[in-house]
Amino acid sequence: MATTRRRFLGTMAAATAAATMGAWRPPRAGAATAVKVGCVVLGDLGVNAPTMIGIEKGFFKQNDLDAEMVPFKGGPDLLKGVLAGAADIGITGATDPLVFRERGTGIRAIATILEKNHFTLTVGPSIKKVEDLKGGSIGVTVVGSTTWVFARMLAKKMGWEPEKDIKIVGVGGLDAQAASLRRGETQACIFGDAGAVLEAQGVGRILMRLDEVTPKWISLVAYTTDDIIKAKRDTVQRTLRAIFQGHKFFRDHPDESIRIAAKGIGWPEPAARRAYDLVKPLLSVDGRMDLDAMKFMQDTLLDLGVLKQRLPLDQHYTTEFVPVKL
Repeated sequence: MATTRRRFLGTMAAATAAATMGAWRPPRAGAATAVKVGCVVLGDLGVNAPTMIGIEKGFFKQNDLDAEMVPFKGGPDLLKGVLAGAADIGITGATDPLVFRERGTGIRAIATILEKNHFTLTVGPSIKKVEDLKGGSIGVTVVGSTTWVFARMLAKKMGWEPEKDIKIVGVGGLDAQAASLRRGETQACIFGDAGAVLEAQGVGRILMRLDEVTPKWISLVAYTTDDIIKAKRDTVQRTLRAIFQGHKFFRDHPDESIRIAAKGIGWPEPAARRAYDLVKPLLSVDGRMDLDAMKFMQDTLLDLGVLKQRLPLDQHYTTEFVPVKL
């Protein structure tokens, strides 16, 4: 199911560990609490970098946590992992708690990770402006996914009828998107900040960020289950603190953050740097949730038929862990 990276970057050289130990508070007596942070995919800097930084720089240890980062293969896969105990907290697209709660699961958002909309429209060499896509195809991960929602919203903004004026095609992950663009099967794709990788590969260029079609939105959230909130409230709070210490480091130390992320995700540094520039302005400072944006997202999902019923908005989130205090 998931590709576990046991104690990600936990084998740092002793000299590095010694150099950083003095910066952290002494741990409390007793063994550190084990915690697993699930990331919806490995190929997204905004999803992964703060947790990677938190592990490498010792922020989880500072909070008496033995952290493991667990990358998954998409939202449904991450959901299964969280429900099965393979992850305690999931970091994912902010529509997931709206969709999966409506379908009967006991999950809820606990903090905003990335504000607004960091998803990108990456186009092939023949496309100079959005209007050029009419009559072509846009690649998304799968039908019904966040990327599919954004493709439908883009079509609506442009006055295009899906399937008639523009085809929206479920292609899969980043490698599949790159191959489809190279073969000319699609003329564009919607993805997260990994559009920077497609640029670095010379496959396409980022034409726009999708916040141009979503006046209100939340990109990424952390979520967990109602049961974990009840049973592990303190662990959840400390885990969020470590992640948001990673957020602060990310903002304050660009070069080292880019190095850590590029190594961990497996991206070339120029792509990680491009993605860093996209993500940095949107990284949440304290995890507070924009409820107007969440309602707009719920309205959009209902309008597109992704949601079949409107649950009370407060069933999808809790504010007991925010603002996250460092």
